[in-house]
Amino acid sequence: MRLRHPSGRIVHLSCGISLDHAEDPASVVGRLDAATSALRGRFGTGPLTVALRLPYRLAAALAEDLRARTRLRADLDARGLEVVTLSGASGPAAGGGAVGPETGASEPGGGDAAGTEAGAFGPEADWSEPARLRHTLDLARILVDLLPAEEVRGAVCTYGLGRADDWDEARQRAGARHLMRLSGGLADLAWRVGRAVRAGFQPGPGLVLDTPEQIVTALTRVDKDRLGVCLDLSTALRDWPAPEAGIDRMTDAGLSVITALITEPGAAWQPMLRHLLAADTARTEYVVVDTPGGDEHRAAGLAYVLAELTALGLVPEQQPCTAP
Repeated sequence: MRLRHPSGRIVHLSCGISLDHAEDPASVVGRLDAATSALRGRFGTGPLTVALRLPYRLAAALAEDLRARTRLRADLDARGLEVVTLSGASGPAAGGGAVGPETGASEPGGGDAAGTEAGAFGPEADWSEPARLRHTLDLARILVDLLPAEEVRGAVCTYGLGRADDWDEARQRAGARHLMRLSGGLADLAWRVGRAVRAGFQPGPGLVLDTPEQIVTALTRVDKDRLGVCLDLSTALRDWPAPEAGIDRMTDAGLSVITALITEPGAAWQPMLRHLLAADTARTEYVVVDTPGGDEHRAAGLAYVLAELTALGLVPEQQPCTAP
């Protein structure tokens, strides 16, 4: 859903849909139908925005096949669904913030993406691995073809670099190279298609990106026009002693909270969302509700978050805004 913030900026509210168990593009339709049925039960027939989480194998297949992307766009259009964000990070359906070791990963920075194909690529493959770079650029390539016609940019969410206890000097060097290549790949994509994609790294406990200070330190040298943070508000609320101050720490350092992720609708994340969406400015462009449980539970969570955003003064795009 496109909501207009009192500042005039558009904020996209999306419902997360996991395609983790989809083996190929043809198997996506059934998953979309199930999610759409639950959403329509609460939101009627108007346009709805969904955030798709794509596993490595599915993303690679879609990135390599223009006709498959065209069919997926047609399937989304037929169901009244819009996509402005994609995720390649783990989420509730894939184990939440787990940071278990990756099986079959190559040595840091070694080989190429083909060396860690789908069988060896799990949700926690870190940014020292070329496969993580390839997966994220695949998501960006897919997204520019799924964006609604009037949208000129979108966002992808990715893993918070790697496990802190494994992030030695070799992995750090490899990760820095891959982040530079990610920035260059996103810039090239924007130049070729005229649509920009930004990538947000999702912090989590035990990761290189964890506390606000660690996030700022790790991302100090990145291209901040294209790379930023995908912040799980529920995780920050639980793990940061002063969440609003932590947001300020990041944004004061030039890092954007590209996506605000809500994984626990019942948690007390509302002050953080108010901080991001204060009446005079909107410091995030995408709000994604991606909760555990079934589609009905996720649809209920989306309705709850929509009510909270409405209380902050956001209204459907076509309506005039009034500050709360």
